[in-house]
Amino acid sequence: MNDKYKIIGPLYDFLAMIFSFGQIDKCKVAMHEHIKPDDKVLFAGVGQGIDAIEAAQRGAEVTVVDLSESMLNIFTRRTQGRYFTHTIRQVHQDILKFDEYEQFDVVYANFFLNVFPQDMVVQVLEHLSKLAKKGGFVVVGDFSLPTGSIISRLFQNIYWYIADIIFVIMAKNAFHPVYDYQSQMKGLGMNITDLKYFRFLFDNRYYSIRAQK
Repeated sequence: MNDKYKIIGPLYDFLAMIFSFGQIDKCKVAMHEHIKPDDKVLFAGVGQGIDAIEAAQRGAEVTVVDLSESMLNIFTRRTQGRYFTHTIRQVHQDILKFDEYEQFDVVYANFFLNVFPQDMVVQVLEHLSKLAKKGGFVVVGDFSLPTGSIISRLFQNIYWYIADIIFVIMAKNAFHPVYDYQSQMKGLGMNITDLKYFRFLFDNRYYSIRAQK
């Protein structure tokens, strides 16, 4: 499998930290307060996995899926020497080929859907919804839609495109505007139950959306 994150993968969390002053990390774990011990929780495109590790520390039964072997190797190193109630299960696979439908209490897609082109986002989001149990939840953490005045929206868009272009060049991700995940989730019949925003400089730049299937 082609590992697009072989070069930028080791730098991913460091870049996220300096780019957002830690707000991306806060966004990733924003909905963890809802996780209960023994919940079955899936992280799609887990990357270096700070959110998955914290969920495991809360006693969840965690499964992580990532197509990047280098990302999973970093994740493995991060979990070494730690004790969890349940062993974290790792799956090296394309998320669209992962077909354990209706098995998870919560499915996370943190800063993952933005790697896909516009015509694939709803397809991937629908697939993630199918992996959640009936009445289960899908959580998306990502860049929020630009809001406010014309100047505010301009700076928010510039901020997004700087990040997008870096990953277009380094990982061949899709080039696209900020996605409207709330509308997409509602369009798939999900009910948004919680929404948390995270500010950078003077505007909301990130949000975490929790929606029930």
